[in-house]
Amino acid sequence: MSENKLNVVVPKDYSGAPIEVVLREGAAPDLLEIKEPERVVIEGTIDAPFRWLEKRIELINQKASNIIVNRDAMGIALTIDETNYYQADIRGILQASKEMVEFGINTEKKWEPIKLSKFFKMHRAFFKDKSENMMLVSTLKNFKAKINQDIERSKEENGSKVDNYSQVVDSNLPKSFKLNIPLFKGFACEEIEVEIYADVDGRDVSLSLVSAGANEAIEEYKNKVIDEQLEQIRQITPDIVIIEV
Repeated sequence: MSENKLNVVVPKDYSGAPIEVVLREGAAPDLLEIKEPERVVIEGTIDAPFRWLEKRIELINQKASNIIVNRDAMGIALTIDETNYYQADIRGILQASKEMVEFGINTEKKWEPIKLSKFFKMHRAFFKDKSENMMLVSTLKNFKAKINQDIERSKEENGSKVDNYSQVVDSNLPKSFKLNIPLFKGFACEEIEVEIYADVDGRDVSLSLVSAGANEAIEEYKNKVIDEQLEQIRQITPDIVIIEV
């Protein structure tokens, strides 16, 4: 028969009062796994670095932080505790709005006339003039049939087999129309003028949307918005170095 022993250490000034001894049996609980700290990496709208800083000014060392500004990429990157492997990285990006992306303005996006007609119909809310939207929808919906008809008439009238497809395409497309859409994500709507460009390949045509006004506005807004954000950051954290790249 085995005998369990328990050693009790009595302090020198023990008075003789009863001592309660608690003996727990069973396996000790497993210790929680020690995990490495996680990096804070956030990417948001252009004001993300400022929003992060304004709530944590007292928690950071400004001299150990930096802000990198890339105007070409329309971004501001905030790094906290820059020499630490687990540094915080907060990025703010000035992003094109969902509407600009969906319309494909000033991009390589190509539209078939019938698909562009359906798209315009479903996005009538962004047209400044609703009657202009209806006209565009109707024109694009019947675009291919109208083009073929005009080509045949052109051949008959001229008595020539020369295909004047490009000329007919230009004569059937409206020169421009106006939209009221946000240029950037999270910003208010802007009025822009949009032109329809046609790419002709034989008897096939694809359309693209171009806006010189939107391009100019984006360039102006880009610098204005970034400068406003940097000024706000300087006001609350004047010791953070700001570097343009």
